[in-house]
Amino acid sequence: MSSTPVVRSGHRWTGLGVLVLAVTLVAVDATVLSLAIPSITETLRPSGTQLLWIGDVYSFVLAGLLVSMGALSDRLGRKRVLLVGSAAFGAASLLAAYAPGPGWLILARALLGVAGATIMPSTLSLIRTLFPDTRERATAIGIWGAGAAAGAALGPLVGGVLLEHFWWGSVFLLNLPVMVLLLVFGAWLLPESRDPQPGRWDMPSVLLSMAGVIGAVYGVKEFAAHGFADWSTPVVFVLGAGLLVAFVRRQLRLETPLLEVRLFRNPRFTAAVVSSLISLIGLSGVIFFMSQYLQLVRGYSPLDAGLAEMPAFVGSVAGGLLTARLVRRAGARRVLTVGLFVMGVGIGVLGFVRVDSAYLLLGASFLALGTAEGVVYTLSSDLVLGTAPADKAGAASAVSETAYELGAALGIALVGSVVTALYAGSLTVPAGVDPALADRAGESLGGAHEAASTLPTGLAEQLMGSASSAFVHGITVAAWVSAALLLGAAVLAHRLLRATAPARTAPDQAPQHGESPQAHEHEQKHEREQSQGQGQEQGQGQEERIPTGH
Repeated sequence: MSSTPVVRSGHRWTGLGVLVLAVTLVAVDATVLSLAIPSITETLRPSGTQLLWIGDVYSFVLAGLLVSMGALSDRLGRKRVLLVGSAAFGAASLLAAYAPGPGWLILARALLGVAGATIMPSTLSLIRTLFPDTRERATAIGIWGAGAAAGAALGPLVGGVLLEHFWWGSVFLLNLPVMVLLLVFGAWLLPESRDPQPGRWDMPSVLLSMAGVIGAVYGVKEFAAHGFADWSTPVVFVLGAGLLVAFVRRQLRLETPLLEVRLFRNPRFTAAVVSSLISLIGLSGVIFFMSQYLQLVRGYSPLDAGLAEMPAFVGSVAGGLLTARLVRRAGARRVLTVGLFVMGVGIGVLGFVRVDSAYLLLGASFLALGTAEGVVYTLSSDLVLGTAPADKAGAASAVSETAYELGAALGIALVGSVVTALYAGSLTVPAGVDPALADRAGESLGGAHEAASTLPTGLAEQLMGSASSAFVHGITVAAWVSAALLLGAAVLAHRLLRATAPARTAPDQAPQHGESPQAHEHEQKHEREQSQGQGQEQGQGQEERIPTGH
């Protein structure tokens, strides 16, 4: 049984504000860099591959360590790990802000991922400690989900405001005052909680999970960009996949596993994790390149580009806050399915974007994407937390966050590789351009802008016209691919949740530690049958609870 100290009502909600601040900041950091890419390209002159690594190494490392850090927080104390990770996040932000070259920036972003991996699972698991009441916790998770989704959507706007007045490193310095507030108020308001019988922290499992995730994702990324041109690509992928298989097999043998993989036997848990993963694969890569589209193709300033993406921010906040009400009325199965479907349609709309498309098309897509993502992310987190035993809340929360961050990393890697490959293949460099400049222009749209700045007006206009058309072509194809992924995820979630009992039960009616999900669901079904025919008042009380199946 988890150690769950009683927290006064006022302190609970103020403590929730601290947790929302933490998760919002980590989410902002995942997307705030998108608007700074043109400035970084001009200042640090990264290659096309380095540019992708700057964008996605944060999510790679975060995804690789979340499970390990979630289990560590269960053992050492969730509050302690959260505060230590917050201090490290501030230090890594300082290093990123003053990185002298692309290699240093990639390293700093990786360190930010290490620190972020300690923050994300701790915030969600501490919510379970702060809010033992089911209805209060549902509301709290909705606010937390709105903060996380809003943070990701708010990143471009924050970046735009800062870049309008300061250099690109300012987007990282923003973290420092927020981290100070988090450390001060977190130490005061948050309770400590941990697993009272944690077992040992299995270091081989830690190494297997991180090396497996990074190896497999790197292999997929390189294959998407270059195919099998380099013999090491399939070797790295197979090695990473093999390490992940070894990780799973080891967890099944351990008395106290780092990750309770048996949770995936529960269709609700699996549907939630898969939904988070695929939704972010589809979303992150397209949005990453839309920020470059707005600035480098449409000519928006960083601030104007951030404002143009505001509908995603507004929608994500609204979606997160409305999730509990939607699920009470329609059921988790229907809400999750429709949310993924709307995301697919929203991204599919971007497949019609052209160099001179009206903003109405973009704004409508951003609003649909933000709202649906707020719902999907909040509901997926709720399903995961409600399925896991209370004393393993950190590890289970880490699975949800791993799916989210791994999806973000894969999205930028895969979708980014598709856009980059189509851009390079479609670009036509006008005759008379120096070969070195032509190579630079072929690496990225930012490189084309840099090359065009040194050319005569006529050649520069020809080059930028071709580069803009090639870049938009890459985005539209990537949008259609992403839309197909999300529509497939909607079908999969619908089928998985159909396998669960159609109960209107509270999210925390989860199996106790050591109880199988199947036995738990059987017990719930028996209790529902016994409760039928009781008074209308009791039935109304049950209807007020959040449904986790439909």
